[in-house]
Amino acid sequence: MTAGHSTSETRASIPGTSLAARRALVAVLVGGVLAVAVALRFFTKSDLWLDEALTVNIAKVPLSELRHALERDGAPPLYYVLLHGWIQIFGSGDVAVRALSGVFGLFAMVLAYPAGARLARSDADRRWAGWSAVLVVAASPYAIRYSTEARMYMLAIVLVLLGELTVGRILDDGPTWPRLGVVTLVVAALLYTQYWSIFLLAVFGAVLLWRALWGPVGERPLAWKLIGATVGGGILFLPWLSTFLYQNAHTGTPWDKPVSPPTGAATAFINFAGDATGEGWFLVLPLVLLAVLALTAWATGPRTLGVDVRTVPGVRWEWLVGAATLVVGLGVSYVQGTGFQPRYAAVMFPFFALAVALGVVVWSDPKVRVGILVFVVAVGFAAGLRSAVTNRTQAAQVVDIIAAEAKPGDLVISCPDQLGPDTQRLLERRTDIRQVVYPTFATPAFVDWVDYAQRNGRASPDRFARRALRVADGHTIWVIWAPNYRTLDGQCETMMNALAAQRGQVRDRISADQTIYEFMGLREIPPRA
Repeated sequence: MTAGHSTSETRASIPGTSLAARRALVAVLVGGVLAVAVALRFFTKSDLWLDEALTVNIAKVPLSELRHALERDGAPPLYYVLLHGWIQIFGSGDVAVRALSGVFGLFAMVLAYPAGARLARSDADRRWAGWSAVLVVAASPYAIRYSTEARMYMLAIVLVLLGELTVGRILDDGPTWPRLGVVTLVVAALLYTQYWSIFLLAVFGAVLLWRALWGPVGERPLAWKLIGATVGGGILFLPWLSTFLYQNAHTGTPWDKPVSPPTGAATAFINFAGDATGEGWFLVLPLVLLAVLALTAWATGPRTLGVDVRTVPGVRWEWLVGAATLVVGLGVSYVQGTGFQPRYAAVMFPFFALAVALGVVVWSDPKVRVGILVFVVAVGFAAGLRSAVTNRTQAAQVVDIIAAEAKPGDLVISCPDQLGPDTQRLLERRTDIRQVVYPTFATPAFVDWVDYAQRNGRASPDRFARRALRVADGHTIWVIWAPNYRTLDGQCETMMNALAAQRGQVRDRISADQTIYEFMGLREIPPRA
């Protein structure tokens, strides 16, 4: 009897032990994924490329000069102010300046859990939705990339997630003054971080206005309070408005051409999946399908192909705001004739990530959910690792030769000036050589984007070459250059030909490798023997 009782007890304990073991295994695996995600947010082999080096140089100026510096650059100030303070504490090395974005990347992972969980319906699915959102963001090649760049895009993602959570809390539990105040501050911070947030806030405001005027009567007062909080954020932006208007009139994207909205949208989604790489093409369709499934599963019937529409209420409003932001932004950019880069879509990326996470939870079978998450995490990390080990600029190849062979008094020319900031950063210890940019002969530390196309159109390659020859005065001229930059129309080639004609020889030292994100070549033009 005792033995029988013991056997029964042992058998009863086996399932419990198995469940505990499975939970422990899941905890270890999730912990491993998060550890890899954290590591990838603080590691990249790449040197700083143009935008990063220029951002750091601007952030290093005294705060009293920041407005003027950004007038020439075209960006809002919040990230630069934060990076300025960060540099004062941690220095301006590559790892240090990128670590600020890495910290924002960690915040995004933390905020993803409550943002995903609140969109689920049942307690069990809240855990699934929350952890799915964390894993989607953690393994996102897009989030990994911009966690390792000294730029403002991860800060924008964090602010959008914070705004989503705060608005959700207001909708769920009511509009207290502290919550409305947070909405006001988040709106202002977004405007001071990335100008594409204007499109997001325009869409958000339009949705609120519609609900205030034509929504359920009981919800209209809440919509008006949110409108007031949003307007309050806009009022806080007024001190910067004159600078924004100047930037809008004189900077823009002269280095890029406008793209049609469908092309821009496709570019954004492929970058969410890891850019035009093998991993990116492999991952983009599943991500888009999951996001669409989160929107449409409610209409397919209860348990079609393993899909259980009862698990989530859907992300219809989040989907609407995110998709409309992209459509409006691309449409306005196309009409204005300005370019689009996938990094601008940072303000709608959180909505896409949440839709993907809810697309996972729509499936009723836990094994299917796990399989989908394993796929998304594995391919996402593969793309993220590729980004981490790939150099985004050819600057080091060029600078290594100049640093080793240039003699005191040599002249280094960056043509166009967009190649100057990152090469100058790598050459900053060579104070015995002069570095200038085409066409302005200015320092390579900054790029002046004000009326950029008009200025380049008036430039004279021959006149620049004559000045360079006078300044070099018998020393070697090194030209860092790249073809096919907009607004220059072969001016770099013409300038180098004029130099070679006077000196009689030119040596190609590095060829521009156009498979690299920021490619550049190097020509050496020695004095006549």
